[in-house]
Amino acid sequence: MIALLGHQTASDEDMAANKILIVDDNADAADMTAEALRLFGLNVEVAYGGPEGLATAKAIAPSVIFLDIGMPQLDGYQVATALRADEKMSGVKLIALTAWGDAASREKSKAAGFDAHITKPADFSDLVALVS
Repeated sequence: MIALLGHQTASDEDMAANKILIVDDNADAADMTAEALRLFGLNVEVAYGGPEGLATAKAIAPSVIFLDIGMPQLDGYQVATALRADEKMSGVKLIALTAWGDAASREKSKAAGFDAHITKPADFSDLVALVS
């Protein structure tokens, strides 16, 4: 559970204006998460792997990216590192959304530039709170 003490809730208009990108090689998990977030009024796009996620992020300039770590070709750490190296992507909020919740994975995600690390299965209201 995520506590957001002292944070105000964003308006419906602010939340709809945010572009959210979900990057996960598990299409079912990505699509389910996207649909759940859309129910909260969020503008969500999906990419099904690291290379596609990196290209989509650069094309749509999202404000938040939920990024799986364990993916083939480019894992989440590599995608995060590439995004953090791109000046145009410096303001994006990167959130690891992964089954890897051990201390070493959390430290590695922090080193790669993630802003938060959430383990699956995640509570959708927590994900919405991170966006707002």
